[in-house]
Amino acid sequence: MTDDQGWGQTGYMNHPILKTPHLDDMSDNGLTFKRFYAGGPVCSPTRATVLTGRTHDRTGVFDHGYALRLQEKTISQSLKSAGYATGHFGKWHLNGLRGPGVPVDKDYPNGPHHFGFDHWVSTTNFFDLNPVLSRNGKFEEFKGDSSEVVVEQALLFISEKAKTQVPFFCVIWYGTPHSPFISLKNDQDDFIELDENSKGHYAELKAMDRSIGSLRKGLSKLSVQENTLLWFMSDNGGLPKIDPPANSNLRDYKGSLYEGGIRVPSIIEWPNGITTPRSTEYPSGAVDIFPTLSEIVKLPENSSLKPQDGESLVHLFKTEKFKRAKPLIFSSRKRMAVIDNNWKLISFPSKIGKNFELYNLQKDKAEKQNLIGENTQIFQYLNKYLSDAHLSIEKSINGYDYPENKVNQQPPRTFWTEIKSYKKYFKQWKLRPEYKSRLQSK
Repeated sequence: MTDDQGWGQTGYMNHPILKTPHLDDMSDNGLTFKRFYAGGPVCSPTRATVLTGRTHDRTGVFDHGYALRLQEKTISQSLKSAGYATGHFGKWHLNGLRGPGVPVDKDYPNGPHHFGFDHWVSTTNFFDLNPVLSRNGKFEEFKGDSSEVVVEQALLFISEKAKTQVPFFCVIWYGTPHSPFISLKNDQDDFIELDENSKGHYAELKAMDRSIGSLRKGLSKLSVQENTLLWFMSDNGGLPKIDPPANSNLRDYKGSLYEGGIRVPSIIEWPNGITTPRSTEYPSGAVDIFPTLSEIVKLPENSSLKPQDGESLVHLFKTEKFKRAKPLIFSSRKRMAVIDNNWKLISFPSKIGKNFELYNLQKDKAEKQNLIGENTQIFQYLNKYLSDAHLSIEKSINGYDYPENKVNQQPPRTFWTEIKSYKKYFKQWKLRPEYKSRLQSK
């Protein structure tokens, strides 16, 4: 999963300057989603959705920097119980810390090791060139592009498991192309005509694509590529003020419930499971990952916490399906949206007199024409669905999904707690220049 990569920022989407030969090759050999949605419009919510199969507000991850509740059930815990070795590499961002990434200390609450990951080389948030990461609690300094660093570490983990024929579940969460845009000079050469921000941004994506090539080549060398399901996605829509634009004519950017904030690139490559490569317009999302993997591995019904908000996509691996039975729900910062195939309703409680917007995404993916006054029956149906979803999510927020029927006390994550965490980091490693100004402003 990339960090802030826009829907249009791939070669296979005909980006005007960015070349992504390895993602393009994945697309040529797998199932490419043209309508895939993040779990939310910013990063922590999507990570919570990927791991739980639940709309992120249910899990207590209301926004970036909220901790995933320890009472949640994750796909990593379920696969570990099923005999899989589990590893996390890169950005975590589910233990409540904001600000630039620092290595995940073993004493931090709500870390990867609390949610079923046996092995981890991780940091709390975004990370860049020459990162400092934590290997199971021990801080280590690495050299090179951050995407290539985490893939290299992931391949060491995969290699060990493949040689001993232990099935593995490996999560690689990049820090790319999140700001600050810090890239290898050689990767900037293709973008010298761009402004500094855009040049660094696209150079990071170039290196990320190269790491995808290394990952696929590594799986092939280990003779596990044929039966390894490789799922690629971004955590939210692209960023503004990037030239050329990140979202390929979609409306808005990261942080928004319009298509530009939540529609993201996604590909599944699985040679043994997807034998006929193609692209699909079937609306799917991060919320579908847990139920899809559950069906493939045949996990027991009690592996996931209920209610689940996604559906299995296994049916798409063999044949095209044109209508989704279970609408996609988004709940973020008191806003809500529902996507039911071609129709999308967005609720804005703060807009007095203009609380709702209705769009036909088949005819208007740029969301220019609000049809709220022209389709009363569709509005009433979708509004009822949103209302029911809101009530269900409120019950989850209040803890009724858990055996205790309440939310156990979460560790306080205050500004001073965060500073204490940074101080521990600074004692062991020098303060990196690229993060200094950000910490001072914080």
